[in-house]
Amino acid sequence: MTEKEKMLAGLLYDPSDKELSELLLKARKLARRYNTIDEDQTEEREGILRELLVGSPNLPQMQAPIYFDYGCNTTFGKFCGTNFNFTCLDVCPVTVGDNVMFGPNVTLATPMHPLLPEERNLRKRQDGSYYNLEYAKPITIESNCWLASNVVVCGGVTIGEGSVIGAGSVVTRDIPPYSLAVGNPCRVIRKITDEDKMEF
Repeated sequence: MTEKEKMLAGLLYDPSDKELSELLLKARKLARRYNTIDEDQTEEREGILRELLVGSPNLPQMQAPIYFDYGCNTTFGKFCGTNFNFTCLDVCPVTVGDNVMFGPNVTLATPMHPLLPEERNLRKRQDGSYYNLEYAKPITIESNCWLASNVVVCGGVTIGEGSVIGAGSVVTRDIPPYSLAVGNPCRVIRKITDEDKMEF
């Protein structure tokens, strides 16, 4: 298996691999370009997103600045939007459904590191260069969710359809559909029901 195949499969892999380093650099350059372009330059911004999110059939509305590890490992459904400082560490697949809203400073973090320091620490190659091993777990955010300001979603988490994650939450485990969940670690407070309607 290549290091990229290991990475996407959630196995220990070497992030300094040449292919991965090139993909990472490409994504970082594209995000930097996007972050410097004015909002009225819609055609140029869309072109950058198409190149960055090459695996996504739909493009979200993204408020700069944005940050991605790879971009190509993230897919968005229809009518999604991100506020300022959206960070997506998409080492493993990140799958976002339709009509998902992200508040400012939301982080989706798939990377994981071994718990044992001897597995996590830097290693030395025969040529004298250093590397480490890491792995990742995918993130899925189903349709019609809202993640409020400063939410962090950890690798391996699925957020169920229609759920709302309160500001400042750290999501470390799955959230069932149509749940209001808050806190660190994030916990379900209650179900979202028809009684929450604001339009009469």
